[in-house]
Amino acid sequence: MTIILHDYWRSSASYRVRIALNLKRVAYELRPVNLVAGEQRAPENLARNPQGLVPTLEADGVAITQSLAIIDWLDATWPEPKLLPADPLARAAAWSRALVVACDIHPVDNLRVLKRLESQFGADQAAKDDWYRHWVSEGLTALEAMAGAGPFLGGAAPDISDVCLVPQLYNARRFDVPLDAFPRLRRADAAAAALDAFADAHPDRVKP
Repeated sequence: MTIILHDYWRSSASYRVRIALNLKRVAYELRPVNLVAGEQRAPENLARNPQGLVPTLEADGVAITQSLAIIDWLDATWPEPKLLPADPLARAAAWSRALVVACDIHPVDNLRVLKRLESQFGADQAAKDDWYRHWVSEGLTALEAMAGAGPFLGGAAPDISDVCLVPQLYNARRFDVPLDAFPRLRRADAAAAALDAFADAHPDRVKP
């Protein structure tokens, strides 16, 4: 199967998919879409992703959008290692942790929202940074309480919530969000960083 990932090196959603592909040991071709240059609105990207976003994964020419949908497809297509537990309660818990990041933190802090704060409401950089830190800190506080005994968020092995956590903490550090109050999250992040699948997906490794 030919796998192509259209992504942006600093996109946390793209970062999630790179981690999942690496954990599954799936070979793929990376094709960058420069969000800062506005390439996501180009006709060719809109043709494969009507939202004008990244990532988009193409599997033998069939496009899949939305990072968690892509990861769910990967988990069904390459079952090992499992990113979604088989046990229904454990599976629900993993989804709950992942969605704190993917639905509650990330959407209000992504590039297009920050740009809108500036264009519509006149927010300067300091105001945008304050907005970002507020929502990240609120979400991470909840996620800290939801984390298990470790070393990863759900136990002995990384799951879909760790795949979401690591890119979010990368961005949190970029915006100088204090992380001292989140020892469980930092522990899971450190455990993930020791794995090649996470390290090789890091933005610094894939920057064009």
